[in-house]
Amino acid sequence: MKVVNLKQAILQAWKERWSDYQWAINMKKFFPRGATWDILNLAEALLEQAMIGPSPNPLILSYLKYAISSQMVSYSSVLTAISKFDDFSRDLCVQALLDIMDMFCDRLSCHGKAEECIGLCRALLSALHWLLRCTAASAERLQEGLEAGTPATGEKQLALCLQCLEKTLSSTKNRALLHIAKLEEASSWTAIEHCLLKLGEILANLSNPQLRSQAEQCGTLIRSIPTMLSVHSEQLHRTGFPTIHALILLEGTMNLTGEMQPLVEQLMMVKRMQHIPTPLFVLEIWKACFVGLIESPEGTQELKWTAFTYLKIPQVLVKLKKYFHGEKDFTEDVNSAFEFLLKLTPLLDKADQRCNCDCTNFLLQECNKQGLLSEANFASLVGKRTTDRDPQLKSSENANIQPNPGLILRAEPTVTNILKTMDADHSKSPEGLLGVLGHMLSGKSLDLLLAAAAATGKLKSFARKFINLNEFTTHGSGESTKTASVRALLFDISFLMLCHVAQTYGSEVILSETSSGEEVPFFETWMQTCMPEEGKILNPDHPCFRPDSTKVESLVALLNNSSEMKLVQMKWHEACLSISAAILEILNAWENGVLAFESIQKITDNIKGKVCSLAVCAVAWLVAHVRMLGLDEREKSLQMIRQLAGPLYSENTLQFYNERVVIMNSILEHMCADVLQQTATQIKFPSTGVDTMPYWNLLPPKRPIKEVLTDIFAKVLERGWVDSRSIHILDTLLHMGGVYWFCNNLIKELLKETRKEHTLRAVQLLYSIFCLDMQQVTLVLLGHILPGLLTDSSKWHSLMDPPGTALAKLAVWCALSSYSSHKGQASSRQKKRHREDIEDYISLFPVEDMQPSKLMRLLSSNEDDANILSSPTDRSMNSSLSASQLHTVNMRDPLNRVLELCCLVPLCAANLFLLISSILGSRTAGPHTQFVQWFMEECVDCLEQDSRGSILQFMPFTTVSELVKVSAMSSPKVVLAITDLRLPLGRQVAAKAIAAL
Repeated sequence: MKVVNLKQAILQAWKERWSDYQWAINMKKFFPRGATWDILNLAEALLEQAMIGPSPNPLILSYLKYAISSQMVSYSSVLTAISKFDDFSRDLCVQALLDIMDMFCDRLSCHGKAEECIGLCRALLSALHWLLRCTAASAERLQEGLEAGTPATGEKQLALCLQCLEKTLSSTKNRALLHIAKLEEASSWTAIEHCLLKLGEILANLSNPQLRSQAEQCGTLIRSIPTMLSVHSEQLHRTGFPTIHALILLEGTMNLTGEMQPLVEQLMMVKRMQHIPTPLFVLEIWKACFVGLIESPEGTQELKWTAFTYLKIPQVLVKLKKYFHGEKDFTEDVNSAFEFLLKLTPLLDKADQRCNCDCTNFLLQECNKQGLLSEANFASLVGKRTTDRDPQLKSSENANIQPNPGLILRAEPTVTNILKTMDADHSKSPEGLLGVLGHMLSGKSLDLLLAAAAATGKLKSFARKFINLNEFTTHGSGESTKTASVRALLFDISFLMLCHVAQTYGSEVILSETSSGEEVPFFETWMQTCMPEEGKILNPDHPCFRPDSTKVESLVALLNNSSEMKLVQMKWHEACLSISAAILEILNAWENGVLAFESIQKITDNIKGKVCSLAVCAVAWLVAHVRMLGLDEREKSLQMIRQLAGPLYSENTLQFYNERVVIMNSILEHMCADVLQQTATQIKFPSTGVDTMPYWNLLPPKRPIKEVLTDIFAKVLERGWVDSRSIHILDTLLHMGGVYWFCNNLIKELLKETRKEHTLRAVQLLYSIFCLDMQQVTLVLLGHILPGLLTDSSKWHSLMDPPGTALAKLAVWCALSSYSSHKGQASSRQKKRHREDIEDYISLFPVEDMQPSKLMRLLSSNEDDANILSSPTDRSMNSSLSASQLHTVNMRDPLNRVLELCCLVPLCAANLFLLISSILGSRTAGPHTQFVQWFMEECVDCLEQDSRGSILQFMPFTTVSELVKVSAMSSPKVVLAITDLRLPLGRQVAAKAIAAL
């Protein structure tokens, strides 16, 4: 008989009762090579013929089973065919289909093209939907049978359905394929979710506990599929987390003015990377705050820490609350954290002793006010602390000394009131405004208000108001002597306050974002061009120090001839700009014997007699001038600084003179610190009883900085946490030695460790130390240090476990932090450091003129078709740059120097992944290949569900097939993690790799 089509061939086989292997032989004769059996829909045709009657045709089913076993038909075609059957009332047919599925549902595979593997994912999704519908139909029939008194049949079929479901879903490989299918067909997954809800309602009334439990387990497995990448076990066995501790200390010590959101995101990233339970996470934050309060130097630093603890951190926790599901859960976690904290009685008692109050009580009140604690928990915690507190502390509290926490909390609303006062028209009530500013100068009021403003994000606004006031007072017309003195005082106080803010919190707080057409205020101009700062070298011959000669001459005459400075119609900003040239003239006259020392004393008394700001401007120029002089030429310049720094003992001074002199001396001490150290000179500034520069000049003299670095890191590692003093020393060493020197030497110290617990602690501490300048450290680490270790066989021994594992962990943490950090939101501590030229980083990248296109091809190539992604926009890099833009940027073009360093991190990561791909493809195995495995495992471990900040997106797709050859990496979850599933090509690569496992 001549066979016309597939249906006729099947019928002929049935009529002639061919055995299964005879059928297979004859089928190959009837249908010559060319079209595959899947294209001919063999599986569907066999099932269609087998299911014609009320019961399945066993002979035709045997043909299908033989076709499955001999791989004549693919698993995807069989699953698709089964999912088309919808007459669930035919029990025997349903049972036959379940038997067929049971043959292979736990060992699905596909070794074809990527499109075929995606087809398997879709078919499995359809089969899952069919199984759920079948289970629901069986459950409904069982319910009907129970009501009719014939439950046996329905119960048997339901048990078979659930058994097949459980067998299918228990395979991690199947769930991974379903995860891909969900992303491919969102509508089908929605249908499955609806079906699951319906099934849950039906099974809720099921009397058989075993079947109900089995159904619930299957439902749990299905619901876990979308989130199968985000399941991490929290580290409940650990109680200390030095990274969180160090980050809080770093932020409180060096970045009080920083925005809260970047800190919140960094803390959350560390929490996720280290899998820290929420109560212990919050506890570590509080512990660091109390340690900071205890060890902070007396004075401004103490007030800054108090403001950080009581004003900023509660606000940070309010923002953190949004990252957790369920507000009630987070408040319970905060309560648990306080419960743990109250057990640390010695720490809390020490803080109480230092602050002269019950610190915990103030903190609990603030958290309660911010909604972080319930009333019941608040009352319970206050009661516990009152009971546990050392009774001697209460009796030893000095009632005459107001505690800083109370002062800071009261200063916050005062800042708001002052800002409102400063908004008023200055010309209407200058005397009233002067009274407000006078009160701010008394005692530690100014530092209190500035700390409160800094911690609440109002310092920039605060500074802007004083810049406007300073600008208002630069001119005076038709004024009386009293009005002129008020204007002079307003100018002087605003100038001194702004200098103090710039030195205490950084000059970026002062600078405004003025457009090109706007005039820059006087103080901003002076600060940028004339004010000495750490790391800023001024040229004393710069045009900014050489104003109009006629103004200079008149100022010199005024200073030399008058008994005191005139005030009426004085243009103070012009005087401040002219004083440098005037001082040069006076200094030359003194050195040439034209002026005697008595005349110099009179002139310096005139300079500082009325307004202290003139003395500040004069010393600013003298500091720059002294730097340029030889050793034997400095004496008179330094003598003049001494004269300007001393107070004037005279009754004919303006209001608040003593208060202004205190601020002036603090400013002058900061200005002169570097030059006095360089010239080995001492100038005794009038003491206020408090060290105004507690963290300055911490490096031991006559010791190589490498020794200092290794010693300080060894002490930090031994202690297990970083203190504020160590942070400042490390920051100085980073500034002095440079990023490469700093990073390279600390990595060498890490690789010396041989004990696992020490290496883990070292990684946690190094990560927090690298936060001093994470962007640049990451570029050096990924772009230079790691490639050097991986490509030099003489260094491979240093990558053995445990230091190699630790380095891989550190590299991933740094890369994730740098890539995920806010673009353009570098912290103030990083802005202060002079960024190394981007040109310096080009040598770190092995990307020559011809390589960007090659790099792009590797990043976006398909294993089956190298040309599949000819369009550069097909693979998004999910950053501000697409892959094509990222890898074709000419970094040597001066126009591209404006790129932030964070834009170079993806380039660095991409180059490292190319090196990893090369290592995996080579025939040489060793510690370097093991390091690659640890690096990838850490990438997977740190991955978030639907993460857009993962560095894995810069890995070439071709690396996936190499990675799955490594036994430790050949798991479905790893494949899902290392491919970018948001892209169609990424899903194809993942499906192909998983289906072949």
